[in-house]
Amino acid sequence: MISVKVSYTVKPEYVQQNKQNINNFLSDFKKQKTLNFLYNVYLQEDKVTFIHISMYENEEVQNQILNIPSFIQFQKERDKSGLNDSHKIEYIEFIGSSLNLL
Repeated sequence: MISVKVSYTVKPEYVQQNKQNINNFLSDFKKQKTLNFLYNVYLQEDKVTFIHISMYENEEVQNQILNIPSFIQFQKERDKSGLNDSHKIEYIEFIGSSLNLL
């Protein structure tokens, strides 16, 4: 299993657009019923820092998900909005959950 945490901070004026772009790709992700993955997005208390936590059964599933056009568009627009070097990607080790995952 591959688990990833991505965090980044956007400008306050970009928060609503970022939320919309996230909703767009999450809608497309929900259509991928045959792939084993989990993708959650959070907004921190500061209201400008987003955290994405994703889990994929394997690299093939990860590549399929991350190449969905609406996700690619989200990334382009997010990066263009000006992240001030706040973008951070961390591979994390899954230990357990109260949910039945993958």
